Amino acid sequence: MFKRSLALASLLFLLAVSTPCKAQPAQHPQWVGTWAAAPMLAAGGFTVHPFSAVTLREIAHISNGGQQVRLRFTNEFGLDPLTIADAHVAVSAGGGQIKDGTNHAVTFGGAATVRIAPGAAIYSDPVALPVAPLSDVAVSFFLPAQVMRAETYHSVAAQDNYVAEGDVAGATALAQASTLRSWYFFDGIDVPALEGARAIVTMGDSITDGAASTPNTNRRWPDVLAARLKQEHGLEQVSVLNVGIGGNRVLNEGAGPSILSRLNRDLLAQNGVRYLVVMESINDIGRLAKLTAPEDDVTAQQLELALKQIADVAHEHGIKAIGATLTPYGGAGYSSEKGEQVREDVNNWIRNSGAFDGVIDFEQITRDPANPTRFNPLYDSGDHLHPGDAGYKAMGEGIDLKLFSK
Repeated sequence: MFKRSLALASLLFLLAVSTPCKAQPAQHPQWVGTWAAAPMLAAGGFTVHPFSAVTLREIAHISNGGQQVRLRFTNEFGLDPLTIADAHVAVSAGGGQIKDGTNHAVTFGGAATVRIAPGAAIYSDPVALPVAPLSDVAVSFFLPAQVMRAETYHSVAAQDNYVAEGDVAGATALAQASTLRSWYFFDGIDVPALEGARAIVTMGDSITDGAASTPNTNRRWPDVLAARLKQEHGLEQVSVLNVGIGGNRVLNEGAGPSILSRLNRDLLAQNGVRYLVVMESINDIGRLAKLTAPEDDVTAQQLELALKQIADVAHEHGIKAIGATLTPYGGAGYSSEKGEQVREDVNNWIRNSGAFDGVIDFEQITRDPANPTRFNPLYDSGDHLHPGDAGYKAMGEGIDLKLFSK
């Protein structure tokens, strides 16, 4: 009870401190986010650990294009200063290779090396690299030998990234590189904001993060949405920033920080953000199948309060808040009758409470018409919790793009 009360008290404080400022997004932002990942504390299982005297090459599938880019590196969960040296950015040629003639060195205040304090993030200088919408950008950087007791990463990238011995950040191809399926120390790309540029932040758990989608194909539902926006007149400059975290919860810590504790970093700090799409609670609900701690015994009312206050925080910062209903989970490993009732109650509240500026009814899109508590078999990845590629496609294509008009 104490932990639950503390979480809600923390959120009330966040809302209270945001209210007097009435902070609003810049009407004409200089930069807009084109790609993002939610940082979290890395927890073992590394191909190379610790990262010492190695080069990382990480691939990001951007939404908006531009004539320049700037990169955001993060030491959010580090316990020691993080040194990054010899960073480069280029257009990906697929795999771990980069396209000839696109490789550019990255600087930080004119310097080739940057030291990032624990808990901090830093932007690079702008780089004159033309990038096309919906293209893949390769970010390479060298990690010198250093003390590193904790790493910041995004766990499930659904994307091959690469690590190689020594400083080979400027190489066209990385010889004898190992593959990683996470993004380390790197969590954002911005491009210059053209007329009409604005960003959608999609916050959620593994279903937003793209679990069970085919790796290296960018078939998450936010990717499908981003591609649709590029084909819609008047919405071509709307980008999508996916800050889902697999296993994430609304009220309590779990896989990564709770959604309540990451609003400032993953939502409000994104550049050019105008819209929030939030779909999260199923991992809170899943704990009801087998309680392991008192705070796991959540109610629909607690989840609704938290979701409402997330929408309120967005509104106080001039961000349109869109609620997405929870997809079916009947037959999943942690489904239960009690949890199903909570899921249905939360979904009814999302649809009817008026807390959100709009609703995306993912439940209606993905459920089995013959058995509404379960996924449509055509959309089920097989675990009865996550969509497969067809399910993510249906979700992304089922979103009304009018939600993102000015």
